[in-house]
Amino acid sequence: TQSSVSSGINAEYGGSASADNIKQWRCPEGEFIQNLSGHNAILNTLAVNQDGVLVSGADNGTLHFWDWKTGYNFQRLQSQVQPGSLDSEAGIFAMKFDKSGSRLITCETDKTIKIYKEDESALEEPINWKPDLHAGEREKEGF
Repeated sequence: TQSSVSSGINAEYGGSASADNIKQWRCPEGEFIQNLSGHNAILNTLAVNQDGVLVSGADNGTLHFWDWKTGYNFQRLQSQVQPGSLDSEAGIFAMKFDKSGSRLITCETDKTIKIYKEDESALEEPINWKPDLHAGEREKEGF
């Protein structure tokens, strides 16, 4: 079952989250583009900004940051529960980028609203990473 749907960078693309992966779609045809796997938790929410940063939030309080175009998971964070809350109350139910696209606002199970700010001192590092879009075909062939 799908737990969250988000429009992509523009109205031509969209994403949907489920128990263990994110699917990218081309709209309005509904053409499947690729799976983004690796979050390994029940996903509740997705948000994407105009720079192509997709964030997925899960029941266990994890946030994964993805490059929308390539599907590369470039950062992972663990949300901290407020004092007096149980660790099981770390879930992220909803999130959205502000209008600038540089701050992420989350609504969490521990009854908090948190704001995550972009690290302005971070440097872009070129990554020589290529997605493996044909892995399913190789598995069928026995490789």
